Amino acid sequence: MKTRRTLLLAILLLLPTLASAQNFPTKPIKLIVPFPAGGPNDIIARVIGQRMSELSGQPVLIDNRGGQGGVLGTDAVAKAAPDGYTIAISSAGALAISPSMEKVAYDTLSDLTPVTLVATVPEMLVVATNVPAKDIGELIALAKAQPGKLNFASSGPGSLPHLAGELFKLTARLDIVHVPYRGAAPAVNDLLGQQVQMTFLDLPVLLPQVRAGALRPIAIGSAARAPTAPDVPTLSEAGFPDLRVENWYGMVAPKDTPNQIVAALHDLATRAMADPAVKEKLAAQGATLVGDEPEHFRQFIADETKKWAKVIKDAGVETAK
Repeated sequence: MKTRRTLLLAILLLLPTLASAQNFPTKPIKLIVPFPAGGPNDIIARVIGQRMSELSGQPVLIDNRGGQGGVLGTDAVAKAAPDGYTIAISSAGALAISPSMEKVAYDTLSDLTPVTLVATVPEMLVVATNVPAKDIGELIALAKAQPGKLNFASSGPGSLPHLAGELFKLTARLDIVHVPYRGAAPAVNDLLGQQVQMTFLDLPVLLPQVRAGALRPIAIGSAARAPTAPDVPTLSEAGFPDLRVENWYGMVAPKDTPNQIVAALHDLATRAMADPAVKEKLAAQGATLVGDEPEHFRQFIADETKKWAKVIKDAGVETAK
């Protein structure tokens, strides 16, 4: 009898959550973008968010909260109510790299609930046009012939482009010098001005200059060639299968968000990503849509965190801890 009463009480307590999940969403969803407007994270979130709004009949309101490389906006989600109405599309940096680089107020897998990996964007390795190297073999030979003489630019210390460069150094056993900038734009400007010799950056950032012939592409870090740059080989094709370097963006909710709400968010997001118009818009940005299951995304975050933590340690990257 006591067991029946306990079971009945548990069912009664669960009914409001189930009803809420069935009707979700019944009000606007706040979608935090932890970067300023106009960047890749913002563009991806706005395209996905707009389609989610059309599918659900509820507004999906973009809330740009830039700062600390995506950490501040991601932390805002970690501290939000676990009802599914405050979520984020955050980046590899904030979810898998920053926790190993500096003290952050959240633990990604304890304080956030993974919903789905939204998109991946390959990093492209390019060189300035005055660098006499046309492929990765020639670039490595040049760097080894001049140890400590070649520089690689990044969008900032601890950024994915920085760690991609460090992984390149470790894998190819090179002595090249990191030159950090405050963002991708000044890094590209100095590369165009031939003050630095090479960089890894998101494919969409570099593509206009590559197409104009102002920068020379060497390789990209995705598993397959990019449709927007089909003539550029992958690093794996060039003989470096372990040099997989892609930026990525994933949807997360606060911890303790009910499973039914997470499932509803996942369904809404993946339906939005399946829309041909959404695919076309984001393909133009160099993004490949994914839409995996929450548990797969959780494991993906754990794997990426481990991978980049090892690079940080092995390369002796200075951290703020």
